[in-house]
Amino acid sequence: MGAMLNPWRLSLLSRLDTLGTVRAVAKAANLSASSVSQQLAVLEAETRTRLLERTGRRVRLTPAGRMLARRARAILDHMDTVEAELRGLGEGPAGHVRLGAFQSAIHTIAVPAVNRLARSHPSLQIELLELEPHVSMPALRVGDADVIVTTTDFVEQPLGPDIDLVPLATDPIVLVVPPGHPAAGRGPADLAAYASEPWAFDIPQSYMANLATRLCREAGFEPRVIARFSNYMMTLQHVEAGLSIALLPGLAVDKRYRVATRELATPVDRSITAAIRRGSAPRAAVDLVLEAIRSHPELPL
Repeated sequence: MGAMLNPWRLSLLSRLDTLGTVRAVAKAANLSASSVSQQLAVLEAETRTRLLERTGRRVRLTPAGRMLARRARAILDHMDTVEAELRGLGEGPAGHVRLGAFQSAIHTIAVPAVNRLARSHPSLQIELLELEPHVSMPALRVGDADVIVTTTDFVEQPLGPDIDLVPLATDPIVLVVPPGHPAAGRGPADLAAYASEPWAFDIPQSYMANLATRLCREAGFEPRVIARFSNYMMTLQHVEAGLSIALLPGLAVDKRYRVATRELATPVDRSITAAIRRGSAPRAAVDLVLEAIRSHPELPL
């Protein structure tokens, strides 16, 4: 049986179940589509089971393929656990944990947790990945991340019984303006008053771009977007220079930039959540990382 179930081929099957197409699997695994198809054909031969069926140009998992793909994730997690236990015998939790977090949570939540763990558990290896919410949930499901910090206000894939969510904090959406701007006064901001302002937005279809567009439209105007950045630091620089105003999550407002923030007259919060796969094997290393994130002292609960 050991020779039959090859972990790498199992992971390709698991990805196909999550991502849906051979092309998407090939892109994620940095392979050609024909290599992926070839490896899946080998897996079919090794298991002596029909795992895929072709409908026109598309490939679908058979019921047996779906069952093996779902089990594959638990098998691979279990192998990781055993490997980590062997390495960490007598030393407490060890192993390699991939922690994915969206941009504004990296320096505020993830890095402090990683630094604390580096001191308390030096045998733990943590790889930090910047993953925006729409990317992090699929990455968690296929095993490219073990713990993610995300926002459940933006989950395109339905949450299933395979995912455990741990609420971390709520983060207000704020209006960000240059320090000398007339709006830099006190009190909550009514967005309708900023209809004619130049705006800096996130890239199209991202969580913040969609949310900011919706909030402006609900306030009765179409925002005049003069800049789009995928990086909050660049947005803050643009606002600091007096070139635009922006809507950002509170966590994203880095204290190094001279900008003023105001909460919204109609408050909008996002829920920040950690998520892990509900594996069959409890992974001590994953639990440690989750605990370090949860006990973060600066979280705006």
